[in-house]
Amino acid sequence: MGTILKGILFSCMLLSLFLSSSAQKCAKYGFASNKLFNACNDLPYLNAFLHWNYDPSSGNFQIAYRQTKVTSTNWAAWAINPDGSGMLGAQALVAYQKSDGSMRFYTSPVTNYTTTLEEGSLKFPVSDFSASFANNEIIIFATLNIQNTTTFNQVWQNGPVTSDKPGGHAISGANVQSSGSLNILSGQSGSTKGGGGSKTKKRNIHGVLNTVSWGIMMPIGALIARYVKVFEVADPAWFYLHVSCQTTAYLIGLVGWGTGLQLGSQSPGIQYSSHRYIGITLFVFGTLQVLALLIRPQKDHKYRLYWNIYHHTTGYMVILLSIINIFKGFDILNPEKKWQRGYVAIIVILSITAVILEGWTWCIVLKRRKAASADKTPNVMNEFNGYGGRPNHRV
Repeated sequence: MGTILKGILFSCMLLSLFLSSSAQKCAKYGFASNKLFNACNDLPYLNAFLHWNYDPSSGNFQIAYRQTKVTSTNWAAWAINPDGSGMLGAQALVAYQKSDGSMRFYTSPVTNYTTTLEEGSLKFPVSDFSASFANNEIIIFATLNIQNTTTFNQVWQNGPVTSDKPGGHAISGANVQSSGSLNILSGQSGSTKGGGGSKTKKRNIHGVLNTVSWGIMMPIGALIARYVKVFEVADPAWFYLHVSCQTTAYLIGLVGWGTGLQLGSQSPGIQYSSHRYIGITLFVFGTLQVLALLIRPQKDHKYRLYWNIYHHTTGYMVILLSIINIFKGFDILNPEKKWQRGYVAIIVILSITAVILEGWTWCIVLKRRKAASADKTPNVMNEFNGYGGRPNHRV
C-alpha cells in the first residue's frame, strides 16, 4: 500500500510539473515588454502560441502571436480568414528578421496560393503593430479592430527567408495543418469550419485505405501465391485465396485512390508531386494486374512462361512502390509516431514470414526433386547391364 501511495504522489508531482511547464508556455508567459494578456491558446502545430485581450465594447482584439523554435532565417505569420477556412483569403500579419538585424513586419492579404506574402492593407484596421526576435522566438504584437464576430478561422505559418524576402513554406506535415477556429470569448479552439476538418478526415481516410489495401493486403496476397501453392493439399484453394485477397485490395485501393484525387482537386495550391505520380503508377499497374487475370493462359500454354514473368514483375513492383508511397504519405500527414511504427512492425513481420517460408518451401521443393530423381533411377538402370557399363544389346 505504501508503494502504491508513493507511486500516486510521484505521478501527481510529474503531472504538476507538466502542467506548470505548459502554463509557462502560455498563460504565465512573461513578455519582455511587460504586456499582460488574459487569454491564450497553445496552437497544435508549428510550436506556436496565441495570447490575447478582447474588448467587446470597442471590438479591439489585442494579440501576441509567438512562434518558437525558429531561427533568424525564418519568417512567421498569423492570420484571420473572415471569409474562408484556409490560406486563401487570409488577412495576415508577417514578421521576420532582416540580415542587418532589424525586424521587418507588415500586413499581407493572401489572394492566391502562389503568394509571396506581398505587403497590402487588410479588411480591418490594425494598430500597435510590432515584432521581435530573441531566443529563437518570433513574437508579433498587434491590435485588430474586428466587429460583429467573436468566432473566426485562424491560420498560422512559417517558412524560410531568402535575400531578406519570405520564401515558400513547406507543403507537407504541420505546415498544411496549421489552421483552426477560435472563439475569443471562451478561448475554445477547434478544427477549421467550412471544410478544414473535412479535409483532414478525408486525408486520414485516404491514408488508411491505401495503407490497408496496397501496403498490407497486396503483400499478403503475394505471400499466398508464392508459398501456399507449394503445398499440394492447398491446390487450387491457394489460387482463389490469392485472387480474392488481391481483388479486394484493389477495390479498397481504388476508393483510396479516388479520395486522393478528390483531395488534390480541392487543394489546387498544394501538390505532392512524387506521391501523386507514384499513386497514379500504382493504380495503372494494379489495373493491369487485375486485367491480366482475364488473359491468363493455361499451365501448358506456350505463352504461360512469359505471362508469369510479366505477372510476377508487375506484382513485386506494385508492392515496392506501395511501401515507398505509404511512407511518403506519412511524411505528408505527419500522424502520431505510433501509426508509422505500427506499419513498420507489420512490414517487418511480413518480411520475416517471407524469409522463413522461402527457406521452408525450398526444402520441400528440393525434397520432391530428390524423390522424383530416385523414382526415375530404377527405370534407367534396367537399360544397363547392372555393372554401370554399357547397355545390353541383342544381336
